[in-house]
Amino acid sequence: MGSLFRSEEVCLAQLFLQSASAYSCISELGERGLLEFRDLNPKVSPFQRRFVGEVRRCEEMEKTFTFLQQELRAAGRVPGPCPESPRAPAAREALRVQEQSEQLAQELREVSRNRASLRGRLQDLRQYLHVLREGQRFTSLPAPLGSPPRPRALSEREPILDPSLHQHLERKISFVAGVIHPWRVTAFERLLWRACRGYLVASFVEMPEPMEDPATGESITWVIFLISYWGEQIGQKIRKISACFHCQVYAYPESEASRTEAITRLHGQIQELSVTLEETEKYLAEVLDKVAQVLPTWRVQVQKMKAIYLVLNQCSFDVTKKCLIAEVWCPVQDLTQVQDALRQGSYQSGSSVECFVQRVPTSESPPTLIRTNKFTAGFQSIVDAYGVASYQEVNPAPYAIITFPFIFAIMFGDVGHGLLMFLFALWMVLYEDSPRLRQGTNEIWLTFFEGRYLILLMGAFSIYTGFIYNECFSKATVIFPSAWSVATMANHSSWSSAYLATHPSLTLDPNVTGVFRGPYPFGIDPIWSLATNHLNFLNSFKMKMSVVLGIVHMGFGIVLGVFNHVHFQQRHRLVLEFLPEMIFLLALFGYLVFLIFYKWIKFSAADSWVAPSILIHFIDMFLFTSNAENLPLYPGQVPVQMVLVVLALASVPVLLLGTPLYQWCRQGASRMPVTTGEQEPLLEGQEAGNSVNATTEDVESGGHSPDAKHLDFAEIFMHQAIHTIEYCLGCVSNTASYLRLWALSLAHAQLSEVLWTMVMRNGFVGLSYVGGVVLVPVFAAFAVLTVAILLVMEGLSAFLHALRLHWVEFQNKFYVGAGYKLCPFAFAPDTWE
Repeated sequence: MGSLFRSEEVCLAQLFLQSASAYSCISELGERGLLEFRDLNPKVSPFQRRFVGEVRRCEEMEKTFTFLQQELRAAGRVPGPCPESPRAPAAREALRVQEQSEQLAQELREVSRNRASLRGRLQDLRQYLHVLREGQRFTSLPAPLGSPPRPRALSEREPILDPSLHQHLERKISFVAGVIHPWRVTAFERLLWRACRGYLVASFVEMPEPMEDPATGESITWVIFLISYWGEQIGQKIRKISACFHCQVYAYPESEASRTEAITRLHGQIQELSVTLEETEKYLAEVLDKVAQVLPTWRVQVQKMKAIYLVLNQCSFDVTKKCLIAEVWCPVQDLTQVQDALRQGSYQSGSSVECFVQRVPTSESPPTLIRTNKFTAGFQSIVDAYGVASYQEVNPAPYAIITFPFIFAIMFGDVGHGLLMFLFALWMVLYEDSPRLRQGTNEIWLTFFEGRYLILLMGAFSIYTGFIYNECFSKATVIFPSAWSVATMANHSSWSSAYLATHPSLTLDPNVTGVFRGPYPFGIDPIWSLATNHLNFLNSFKMKMSVVLGIVHMGFGIVLGVFNHVHFQQRHRLVLEFLPEMIFLLALFGYLVFLIFYKWIKFSAADSWVAPSILIHFIDMFLFTSNAENLPLYPGQVPVQMVLVVLALASVPVLLLGTPLYQWCRQGASRMPVTTGEQEPLLEGQEAGNSVNATTEDVESGGHSPDAKHLDFAEIFMHQAIHTIEYCLGCVSNTASYLRLWALSLAHAQLSEVLWTMVMRNGFVGLSYVGGVVLVPVFAAFAVLTVAILLVMEGLSAFLHALRLHWVEFQNKFYVGAGYKLCPFAFAPDTWE
């Protein structure tokens, strides 16, 4: 897993790659995912780099793959994932992939074009066959010509042609037959009537079987029309109108024998075309099977090859143009693996000269690398959302593994709700390898799944705090016998029946012997759930608990800053920053915690009525006064409080001026003139020990390292003044901010109690069968409201408040978060996990 408490040591290195083996070496490094490459040609256009031709060839192959994938989807096939991760192809293999992919694409284009042509021809012949069949039915009847069994005459009252004129007009009548879209029939019929003035007879009938529309691909039932007319001018008008309505017009033989012969000929052509189309479909299926088999592997190979050439475009050539130089950020512990990968790549390419890696000193701040696993990744994501840790800064994530679920559980403490959350997370953890869970498309679900271990711990801690609060769906559980004895109090007070009838609430006096037998073994005594002053008791308990935990949490954050000071060799900050900060926090708010515990220990139930108010003592502490009505907790309390306030106030100027004055004095003692000769080696470019990408401004500005020395005293003083004001005011506001633990805990408990009282209690109407039937929908409503309100909404609210307490109140004490992640060049997306 690597170092989780602090980012790993990362160094700048140079790779010297032989031109013949550079491709194989980069491929091997990409498989291992060890290095982040830097661009050594930032001012060169992407179209002017050395390997732009190879990148374009990869893009052309990707276009071909996109066409092949579209053809697969059009055929109703979904290309599956690549079964195994193939390595990047060599030059010959890449040419073979390119040739085969283009050949398959060409075959698909030709076969698809032939299939479309055959389908169109077959549909045209079938439409023609239906036109001849329906037309023969119309024209073979003894009735007047153009009168079908279900004619749609243009006049509803009388026929256009008188049957007596049939013999005189028979030789002059001609026909126009075809098919038309059903949506255009009405307009087509109306326009024919108006344009031809009734000198025609039109018959329309639906086709017996639906056929595909070439324009939209939908299956529709076409309408066959047969128009009989006389006169050449009328025929020209009919043909022009048919063309305007996109009708498919077919030649209609005048004699019945010719029509019969045409029908027979069409049957033979349709049969031949059907056989040809079936063979074409089989061949197309074979080609698609071949594409589906090789496409996933080809796509991965070409993507890797393109990524390699993009990395090679970031490299720089040496003077001889025979060696490529690359600059990389590399974890120090992986340098041996890098050298092994370069050796392996040189061997695979057949090069006689091995490539090698060399460390390069730099003034720049390296990227941050914190290796995580599936358990720690969720907690690290919470920290990174605030800001990526600066290089080698203390990482708050390992401490958040415990503190974050615990602070969440303080606000969400309930055994029942915590158990539901725990079981939900446990289900995700047990089936985390299921592809169905991992490959979901819902973004909200993926968020829950990625944080399954965080939810698991939040549920477990909520169960623990639920036992402390003694709440399970707002109801108390009797794990141990209560420490309060009602029978002893009744025997001592001699409560009569009349007294009990007139007093619904009874008081238990702990000063009576035997009434209170000591503290409850674990958590809160269940008898408090029956008390009328239950809320007052919990208010006092949870408010003090929130203050104590908040001050401990902030103090722990300040202590973590010690590790940063020691690691970055800034030991003066231990005296000038850490010590004043701890004195200020402990002298004021640490003393408040002491008062809380001292009052708990000193005063018992016997003398609780004379116990003083801590709040008034704390206010008098800042005012340097004492209150006669509020008795002191211990002798000499006022002088002690005055000394503590003076110490807290005295630590402020030390915190404000200590670090700036120390750096100013140290700078004045060690100030030495800088000669021009010392900068010359950097200006030469690729001298040993210098980055080929370094500039004079990088050294003069001191880079971005956390221990970079600022020469401007005013800037140092302003930075320290802002830090001092923020810290001193933040100690007050942050302590008050932790009271949200008290507020949300009480809100969650009250919502649980309201939901039980107003919903679930109504289901217990009786012990009969009717009560059992009523209980089912009541419990269903209670379960839905519990999940929707108390688990989802209240859980999200507690999560956000716990997030704020970690980001602002805790991490603000020691965490800068001004770094940037190490993004290694890797073919696998989860290299570091």
